[in-house]
Amino acid sequence: MCLNSFMELLPGLPNDVALECLIRIPFDQFSVASSVCRGWKVEIERPEFRRHRKLSGLAQSVIVLARARVDLTRKTHLFKHLARLVYRIVLCDPEAGYWSELPPVPGFPDGLPMFCHLVSVGSELVLMGGCDPVTWEVSKSVFIYNFVSGTWRHGADMPGGHRLFFGCASDFDRTVYVAGGHDDEKNALKSAMMYDVAKDEWIQLNDMAKERDECKAVFHRGKFHVISGYPTNAQGRFERDAEAFDLTTQQWDPVQEDFLDDAMCPRTCVDGSDARRLYMCRNGNVMVCENATWQVLAGLPAEVCNAAYVTTWQGKLLVIGSAKIGEPHRAYVMDLKNCKWTKLESPEEYSGHVQTGCCLEI
Repeated sequence: MCLNSFMELLPGLPNDVALECLIRIPFDQFSVASSVCRGWKVEIERPEFRRHRKLSGLAQSVIVLARARVDLTRKTHLFKHLARLVYRIVLCDPEAGYWSELPPVPGFPDGLPMFCHLVSVGSELVLMGGCDPVTWEVSKSVFIYNFVSGTWRHGADMPGGHRLFFGCASDFDRTVYVAGGHDDEKNALKSAMMYDVAKDEWIQLNDMAKERDECKAVFHRGKFHVISGYPTNAQGRFERDAEAFDLTTQQWDPVQEDFLDDAMCPRTCVDGSDARRLYMCRNGNVMVCENATWQVLAGLPAEVCNAAYVTTWQGKLLVIGSAKIGEPHRAYVMDLKNCKWTKLESPEEYSGHVQTGCCLEI
């Protein structure tokens, strides 16, 4: 069929017409399509292929979650049987309401590392850090999942000493940024680094101005923001400030002292899909920040008032949480234009606690 792959993607059709067929392949069939012939594989792997899908309005937004497996015979959920929690990577197509799982991460047969990070880089998924779910040893491992090949590969380990509860975000193109957290002695860190996924290389950045354990990182307005956290001598007392790393100058901007309007855990803080706003769940509400001012946007549905995970995409906001600690985790989507909520239905097997996640556009 494809003996002359580079000249003819589909026999008898011009390549531009054949490409229009290929870009309509669902993302979960990329690995199958790329195995058909070398020409298709080369075309699907090209960065231009992803851009063409996006410009044609065919790119699919996929939510990737580190989610606890639910024992349907016991209905075990968060905190009720903590020692039995096993996390796996779950995919959700929120438009189609489709749920599925990715293959297990190599070297972790007993589930994902606890407190690991998931970030999207282009059409690839990057998993890094966390603790071994059995030994609780801090992991420096980095794994990358390629949706075209349908396989995991091992990236370069995180350099330096062990680091846990750090902030992590990507520029969605090729680079992952890491900052803060704490070391083996529970000392809060102010060091930072970046990981070039394409080159599989780590680069050390200048230190932040402050130590930031349990900080939250977001890529916002073209800068890597590290929000809140706390220093070694103030365990658990979150601060209101933030720091931003300017990619152009390769320097940290001055500390923004009142970035948050209250001292709180910044875990649910996310960048808006329009790159102008930030969102966060607090006290049963969705808060929005625009022009450095936070205000209430809408109340949370009762089933997700204990929010565990929040993300945005294409003018929508997803909140996954529970009515109270220990209950099944449900998902609701809010249209940011009219603030109307819609419940995202999911099978009971996908109602476990969500530890972290990210959104990919494929």
